[in-house]
Amino acid sequence: MDTFEHVDDYRTLNANGVCLAYRVWGKPDAPAMVLLHGIGGGGPGDWDTVAASLSDRWRVYALDQRGHGRSDWSGGYSMESLVADVRGFFATLGLTQAVVIGHSLGGVVAYLLAARHPQRVTALVVEDVGLLYPRPKVTPQRPEGELPFDWAAVLALRSQIDEPDPRWRDEARAVTVPTLLVSGGPTSHICQETIAELAQALPQGELTTIDAGHMVHEQRRAEFVTAARSFLDRAPHL
Repeated sequence: MDTFEHVDDYRTLNANGVCLAYRVWGKPDAPAMVLLHGIGGGGPGDWDTVAASLSDRWRVYALDQRGHGRSDWSGGYSMESLVADVRGFFATLGLTQAVVIGHSLGGVVAYLLAARHPQRVTALVVEDVGLLYPRPKVTPQRPEGELPFDWAAVLALRSQIDEPDPRWRDEARAVTVPTLLVSGGPTSHICQETIAELAQALPQGELTTIDAGHMVHEQRRAEFVTAARSFLDRAPHL
């Protein structure tokens, strides 16, 4: 049976065989919005300003994905498990539909979720990630000290991003929901051409650039919120 628990300002639930921790802003009866962080993200401070700014209109859920923050550090770190986790998160909470905003890794999870479960996702905002192509594999160096995420998750997920399943590109191009692609501009380490390529491939895709590097929602939070809100205000059926 699924269980709910409060942990400080966190709540937890069981879905897809793992315990997932999340925080909530906004009125319970408002339309749902789910925020998905990148590798090494999540936890207090990551989405706080964004979530608070959008909670006037949406019931905002910021999820710690498995291997991050207060969610289970369970192993089994794959893109497929992350997508299934979010699908389970929706089901456990009884979310029939939601806007999904994802940064980096979270953006890939978001667009794969929308491709596989289009009836669940009303609109997407994908931050500084596009179509995934093979790239030179570089093993990241572990920072010193205690980490708020499982280093094994970083290694496993980075490996999959460096050598992505080509089917993910086909799925991404098949997304039909309104999608805003937010690129971080020339100072980002992400190949910006892959973001533009995805935006052009989508029937309801739109591209905007905020020259902030990879961490757009952290470095230019007000501009990110304004871009997301403007896009969602124009999206049909929202």
